[in-house]
Amino acid sequence: MKIACVTDDGITISQHFGRAPYYAVLTVENGQIVARELRDKMGHQQFVHEEHVEVPGQRHGTDPASHDKHTRMANAISDCEALLCRGMGWGAYDSMRRLGIKPVVTDIARIDDAVLAYANGTIVDHTELLH
Repeated sequence: MKIACVTDDGITISQHFGRAPYYAVLTVENGQIVARELRDKMGHQQFVHEEHVEVPGQRHGTDPASHDKHTRMANAISDCEALLCRGMGWGAYDSMRRLGIKPVVTDIARIDDAVLAYANGTIVDHTELLH
């Protein structure tokens, strides 16, 4: 299985999905990390000149234009089962689920530790950290 993590440095999971410049993608087989790669990630910096729409009565980032941005951000990890982060907006979280990538908001900082926790089923999805 391939698991993506948002990261600034390739070692720790970023606390902000939209601002992180990379995905660390780790492959796990038989409970062991067998491969890793660092992939470029689109984020807020690429979308700064695009229109941002807030829809009254809806959570931030849940409008169709935001889903389009999240879809473009997810293209680089379309081969991954899950996306681990330490913070993200509700819109991005919902978009990942709609795209078939399981989003998990974790309090585990180290990428390797979080990926192994996901792989063995002990990771906790801290949705209270969504904004």
